[in-house]
Amino acid sequence: QVQLVESGGGLVQAGGSLRLSCVASGIIFSSNVMGWYRQAPGKQRELVASITSGGITNYADFVKGRFTISRDNVKNTVYLQMNSLKPEDTAVYYCNAKNAYYASNYWGKGTLVTVSS
Repeated sequence: QVQLVESGGGLVQAGGSLRLSCVASGIIFSSNVMGWYRQAPGKQRELVASITSGGITNYADFVKGRFTISRDNVKNTVYLQMNSLKPEDTAVYYCNAKNAYYASNYWGKGTLVTVSS
């Protein structure tokens, strides 16, 4: 059974920082592209950042220079360090695991990040 369990969300003031974690089980973690997505109320889910098994990263323009994605293939964990948070970063953040070879695509249940002004 595949599980992606996010943690680290919460309430923070604008300019603050949070670190999200996602622990994966039931998949070959090192073979997956891991990503963080977010969905704000009334908006579509959007990519925040992704990281390949080899550590190549990709960021949405709206988080470049503020957020950093990383992974630990031993702990089966992907992280999202979020700095200089803005009220518009308020959303539910979801962890995602993709494997193109197996055509698999898994989601966590999400963790809420609220940034107050």
